[in-house]
Amino acid sequence: MTDKKFYITTPIYYPSDYLHIGHCYCTIAADTMARYKKIMGYDVYFLTGTDEHGEKIARKAEAAGTTPKAYVDNIVNATKELWKRLHINYSHYIRTTDDYHERRVQKIFKILYDKGYIYKGAYKGLYCVSDEAFFTESQVVKKDDGKFYCPDCEKELEYKEEECYYLKLSEYGQWLIDYYKDHPEFLEPKERQNEMLKNFLLPGLEDLAVSRKGLQWGIPCPVDSEHSIYVWIDALSNYITALGYPEDGEDELYKKYWPCDVHFVGKEIVRFHAIIWPIMLKMLDIPLPKKVFGHGWVLFDDGKKMSKSRGNVVDPNTLIDKYGVDALRYFLMREINFGSDGYYSQELFLKRINSDLANDYGNLWHRITTMLGKYFNGVLPDEAESVFGDKEKELKKMVLTLDANVESALDSFKFNEALSYIWEVIRMTNKYVEESAPWNLAKDETKKDHLANVMYISFQVYYIVTAYLQIFFVETPKKVFNRLGLGDSVSLESAKQWGSLKSGIKIEKGEPLFNRYDIEKEIGASMEDNKKQVNPPKEDKHKANIEKEDFEKLELLTAKILVAEKVENADKLLKFVLDIGGGEQRVVVSSIAEYYKPEEMVGKTVLYLANLKPKKFRGVTSHGMLLLADNGETLSLMKPEKDFGAGCSVN
Repeated sequence: MTDKKFYITTPIYYPSDYLHIGHCYCTIAADTMARYKKIMGYDVYFLTGTDEHGEKIARKAEAAGTTPKAYVDNIVNATKELWKRLHINYSHYIRTTDDYHERRVQKIFKILYDKGYIYKGAYKGLYCVSDEAFFTESQVVKKDDGKFYCPDCEKELEYKEEECYYLKLSEYGQWLIDYYKDHPEFLEPKERQNEMLKNFLLPGLEDLAVSRKGLQWGIPCPVDSEHSIYVWIDALSNYITALGYPEDGEDELYKKYWPCDVHFVGKEIVRFHAIIWPIMLKMLDIPLPKKVFGHGWVLFDDGKKMSKSRGNVVDPNTLIDKYGVDALRYFLMREINFGSDGYYSQELFLKRINSDLANDYGNLWHRITTMLGKYFNGVLPDEAESVFGDKEKELKKMVLTLDANVESALDSFKFNEALSYIWEVIRMTNKYVEESAPWNLAKDETKKDHLANVMYISFQVYYIVTAYLQIFFVETPKKVFNRLGLGDSVSLESAKQWGSLKSGIKIEKGEPLFNRYDIEKEIGASMEDNKKQVNPPKEDKHKANIEKEDFEKLELLTAKILVAEKVENADKLLKFVLDIGGGEQRVVVSSIAEYYKPEEMVGKTVLYLANLKPKKFRGVTSHGMLLLADNGETLSLMKPEKDFGAGCSVN
């Protein structure tokens, strides 16, 4: 038994309708983290589930001509089936309609009431049925029609005036402000903490309504039979009721795994998890979770959030049916920085499949297995260290640094960065095969050792990379390992060592690991339909023509942002430290602070003009310039379409 424990949760999703890829995003991230920790030898407990009470569910069920329980049962069954299809390997699935949860929530409510933290009062104000949330007028959107709308789902708010019980949040506002200060790691990313302070804590917390009168679809209030326990004590408590709290003799899991290592939640519910939840736990004399991580939204390329309330969702089942589970898992973990908003479109999705999965990873397997079959009858030859050159040493060094790089990225929940490190190795291996030209080596009998070396090294690297991809993929590694004759899975600890793949094994080529898609055809667009009249250039609109020699004077490079911070006493300026390749770093100042937050910039690869004459801005010397696009309303950093490293030339 290991003494290393790791407890991770998703939010419990609201089953008012079937789930979409926004829900998959958070759940896949949590599952990826759980897989990683298990591979690293941790005893992992992974909790997910559904939050099933509330007025919205009752109204939905009534409109569907069924009972609330029957309504949510149908959606929960579909949710569990979706998680099964995505290979979400949770430890427990909690439903807030489970009898043990309802019983334990009533006990929690009674504990808080007996301690004097809950009192009877009356509520007057605006309420969103879709999001089960109360709002003050300062928090909502008021439109030209004079009505108030929800800031999250954009639906019209209702005015409520009713008797309810309140939780004394206001008594703990300063305590929580101090806790944030003393525990900066508690709430991440950093901007979430800033939002909570600015929007809720510093203006002063108000007490929280925690019951509803006359609501039948809810947990009966233990101190007043006319009331039901309102959503947040019910929903938030799931993270401890699932472990047995507060029932003595039933709380072995609670004693083993609490406090939670990390709650993954969408940024729209951070305030509940980072304000209400820690105060509830403080009132109960329970340790707080080690971290709440508020990830961004999955947006469409028009900037709209994917939301059931808005009705603009993408069905994950359709994507799995057509493109496979690993393609969807890869896209969501690779395309989006977990702490920031990210974009989904079918075009972006298909480009990732074609470029990264089919071209880089899949085609590498196809090439090396084809050549192995042709030159060595499909049997992996011995490594010939005697003919190791600089290319081999560089590739070997790079693959052996994956250990530290991938672990560091995942420990910080930087899933896209971890995959970027892996893909750098994949692309370098493709380059190594291309430059080594096995097809030419095969023509010269004296180059047999060189040919064998290229084959062995290519497969050894592919094996190590695929062992790491077990963290992210659920089907493809099994295919590769079986074709290597190794079964469904391998130990990452042993696989990542050089020499772990033994020569003499017979390797099966098999079907392509990933298919390429005709994007135009898949999206349903026709080039003929999209053709436009090409207008001649307007000479008075554009700058004078330059010669090719003039352009060649510009030293344009790819650069990776290592540090980003605001320039003191300059609202519009950001200072960057760039890696421009070859071990060289440059400082650049850019007036883009109103368009980009510095904490979102670190790790991005951008386009950089290196040989612009240095210039001082507010005492900081800027060496060069970032390239930006300007549409007249906003600015956008220019970046390479593919994941190039720092120092590549732009021609």
